[in-house]
Amino acid sequence: MGGARDVGWVAAGLVLAAGACYCFYKLTRGRRRGGRQLRLRPSRAAEDLTSGSYDDTLNAEQVQKLLYLLESTEDPVIIERALVTLGNNAAFSANQIVIRELGGIPIVGSKINNPNQSIKEKALNALNNLSVNVENQIKIKVYVSQVCEDVIAGPLNSAVQLAGLRLLTNMTVTNDHQDMLSSYITDLFHVLVTGNGSTKVQVLKLLLNLSENPAMTDRLLDAQVDSSFLSLLDGHVPKEILLRALTLLQNITNCLNEEHRLAAQPTFPEGSLFSLLYGKECAQKMKALVHHHDADVKEKILSAAEFKQ
Repeated sequence: MGGARDVGWVAAGLVLAAGACYCFYKLTRGRRRGGRQLRLRPSRAAEDLTSGSYDDTLNAEQVQKLLYLLESTEDPVIIERALVTLGNNAAFSANQIVIRELGGIPIVGSKINNPNQSIKEKALNALNNLSVNVENQIKIKVYVSQVCEDVIAGPLNSAVQLAGLRLLTNMTVTNDHQDMLSSYITDLFHVLVTGNGSTKVQVLKLLLNLSENPAMTDRLLDAQVDSSFLSLLDGHVPKEILLRALTLLQNITNCLNEEHRLAAQPTFPEGSLFSLLYGKECAQKMKALVHHHDADVKEKILSAAEFKQ
């Protein structure tokens, strides 16, 4: 009888030990990179999170599930919806960090190679939101050259082109990665002069970032630019384009003046942006804008009065 009781106690002890080991296993399986503890039982399936009716901010576990979904599925509808959900959540600073720490940037970045233009656009939009975080830019910069090429070679005025331009604009807010665009400046001016109003505005935002950096001044002025660029300075041009074009010229001139280079008459090739900005036609257009009907345009012209002095 005593022997049976002893066997019972031993069996109970083995059951408790096994339970403890299982709990430890589940806890360790729940851990992810950076020591982040994820809940083991999700409240929603990954595909449910891509539903347009789901507007809540995702937690780390849900982000992980969406990233796994992006890697594992080939369904274009699910991929697009997952990218939209991730992109929307990447608008929040906390999730910008979470997505990076969970290895999400390369997963999202790989989708810009997708032949489906809608998927490509959604991936660029997600990267754009993620790029607001400076640390994220270090990982996103590997895609800059490809995005530049896609912007230049892709369909003019397309959603993909605009999404790419927005990402490049975010990536050039600081001077850290601007030099990566040096070889694409001439092509960006071509997109500027041939694009529609929305494209023009977005290219100008990008060029304005570059124009504020003295290290980029020569690269901008050396770019081969079609003479139709000067049509952006016509009085009938929409204000949002005209003011940005004037600010671009002002920024470039300010950089030259700070280095006292205008007096030295710098040399740039024929057909360059420099030859356009400091030619007679540009001077005439600037003079005509003094009589522009819009007060903001007049103020911009007056503040840039030394542009042609």
